[in-house]
Amino acid sequence: MSDKLKIMVLGGVREQGKNMFAVQVNDEIFVLDAGLKYPDSSLFGIDVVIPDMEFFKQYGDQVVGIFLTHGHADSIGALPYILRDWDIPVFGSKLTIELAKIDVQRENKRRNNQLFNVIDADTEIDFKNASVSFFHTTHSVPDSLGIVIHAPQGQIVYTGDFKFDPSARPAYRTDMARLAEIAGNGVLALLPDSSNAEVVLPNASENEVGTYITNVFRNAKGRIIVAGKASNLNRVQQVFNAAAATGRRVLLTGRDVAKIVHTAMKLGYLEVPDGLLMKAKELKDVPDEKTVILETGRMGEPLQSLQKMANNRHRMITIHEGDLVFIATTPSHAVETTVAITSDMVYRAGGTVIELGRNMHTSGHATGRDLQTLIDLLKPRILVPVIGDYRLLEAVKDLAVETGMDPDDVYITQNGDCLEYDTKRGQFFRGDAVPGEDTMIDGSGVGDVGNIVLRDREVLSDDGIFIAVVTIDRKKKKIVSEPQVTSRGFVYINANHKLMNDSIQVIKDAIQANFEHKKFDWTELKQDMRSSLGKFLYKQTNRRPVVLPVVMEVNQNRHRAMQKKAEDAAEGNKEKPVKKNNRKKQTRPANKSAKGKKPVNKNKKKDSKADDKR
Repeated sequence: MSDKLKIMVLGGVREQGKNMFAVQVNDEIFVLDAGLKYPDSSLFGIDVVIPDMEFFKQYGDQVVGIFLTHGHADSIGALPYILRDWDIPVFGSKLTIELAKIDVQRENKRRNNQLFNVIDADTEIDFKNASVSFFHTTHSVPDSLGIVIHAPQGQIVYTGDFKFDPSARPAYRTDMARLAEIAGNGVLALLPDSSNAEVVLPNASENEVGTYITNVFRNAKGRIIVAGKASNLNRVQQVFNAAAATGRRVLLTGRDVAKIVHTAMKLGYLEVPDGLLMKAKELKDVPDEKTVILETGRMGEPLQSLQKMANNRHRMITIHEGDLVFIATTPSHAVETTVAITSDMVYRAGGTVIELGRNMHTSGHATGRDLQTLIDLLKPRILVPVIGDYRLLEAVKDLAVETGMDPDDVYITQNGDCLEYDTKRGQFFRGDAVPGEDTMIDGSGVGDVGNIVLRDREVLSDDGIFIAVVTIDRKKKKIVSEPQVTSRGFVYINANHKLMNDSIQVIKDAIQANFEHKKFDWTELKQDMRSSLGKFLYKQTNRRPVVLPVVMEVNQNRHRAMQKKAEDAAEGNKEKPVKKNNRKKQTRPANKSAKGKKPVNKNKKKDSKADDKR
């Protein structure tokens, strides 16, 4: 069997989040990360988006493991949905595995802990066709790792989310010596983080960020409400440090923050002084100038919670005069508008807002200079930029060309692309595509919402829905009851009586036209009603609501059964006249005897009258 090497892009390119890539070496597949992304405004009602699960249906029996770089949702968020149906081993650092377990437990009540395997930067795992090793990277969550696939053809390096920060604490620091060792063995392909490739200015060091946060806390006069991500443990630690330095206590709110923080504390990744954390019931006893409220969550959740606080709809906190809201993360372009709206609400409620990203450049992702340093150090044969929008992938290509790489050796891919290695020629080429579509998660449904449903939801949001209900008698070819029409999100019914009445006539005409056909067809009837109403409503209003025809038919069989039952009852009455006669014979003699003899009371009355006459 000839050696087979493929790099498969399953998610995470030309988009933000949903990172998942795979390397196939002969008959073994190594999956790198399994993340999700949060929907934008065009995905109506969708909770999260994960990579195409069709990949596991086709190749699941060849997947030897899922290897995680860090514990953020864009790298672990799809695990709960994958592990529902496939028992695939999962490998990651101690903290990453614990965060993954929390994610899986939230979606799957039953969790198979035997699938989770803890590794570290010194681990190397040997498989039949290849081996896998790891190296430390700097990111906003500790114990982040890069991954190296050691295939017979060469090494494939996947960085995950990373940056360079020599001042970072040991648990957050990129291992440059290990990178040099990897470079010494030759790198066939490099898959680097492209999220921050457009930025030329260096990231502020985490020491500088920590000092800045402490100064913000020191200058605040009232309560401080911090909004950030629960899994950004580096930022959480800086908030704890600033609170301790300024004599404040911290209340944890928001989804998952307590689990994540206490898990990190238990594993030794967070240092929390005794007495720093308080419970909700203690909040009223702690002065405002001694209070920090840490509101965290996944992506947009802190902002939504802040809006509820500003509008007095939060279950626990209401923003009032003197509060400072500190947004401790740099928002992505997708949520900048939401941040602006939220800030406006906070100011209306009497608070003020400080955004970390407006005052200093900080990110957990490599800048353009960091990427050039990495490329120059590893000197890969080919470069496959990942984790970023299309313009960012192109930015990485330009950066690589500046370092001396041939543009033909930089592959700009899209989800579903498969790069195959030709051993004889020593080159990669684009092979047959692999599953790379989005899988939508809506409630408990996985993949049951597609483009058609989303299009309907978009139309509903634009022009509403128009419902027409009618009952017909197909045999007699007539409308049994007057059509009933109603709408939601289309027009105000009480102010548009003429429109609604005219639409009833349109329905009648469409039904009558179908009755005149020699062959009656339910599908054609509904389609004609939908088409006729759609054209009529657009002509009258220039709007295109979703038209929902509901056609019911008189149940002929039930009607005949009821009629036969009535006829049988009538026939039964005719066949049994004896009972009727007996009943009458029992009553008539009594009536006759009653008529033959005068009632006692009447006789008494007449006798009394006779006596009076006498």
